[in-house]
Amino acid sequence: MSDEAIHITRGLGGEVEVNGPVDAFAASVLARAGFDTYPTLRGVWIRLPFDLGRTWENEHATWAAEMLTAARYSVDLDPDLCPTPAAASAPPTLHRTKTAMTAQPSPAGTPRRPRR
Repeated sequence: MSDEAIHITRGLGGEVEVNGPVDAFAASVLARAGFDTYPTLRGVWIRLPFDLGRTWENEHATWAAEMLTAARYSVDLDPDLCPTPAAASAPPTLHRTKTAMTAQPSPAGTPRRPRR
């Protein structure tokens, strides 16, 4: 780990990108938060996908900063990326759909057999 901070900022083109000393563990944390890594001539470019909305980008950038801070990295988060107070400190919600294997039949819908 380096003493220099990892910077999460909104670039000139509107993209959310990461600059600074990112080692393998920090890269895996950023990948977990939704960041993509692209090779360049000068190293790598780490950024969130484009066109998913400012709210989504702000939530994921803040979530990445919180996870990196919890792992004792020094993180500098651009103030423009801070989400609204209601959504702060919460990871993005996952929506799960019920399938035939996970859906439970309702108790009212099951017929009862008479006792003998």
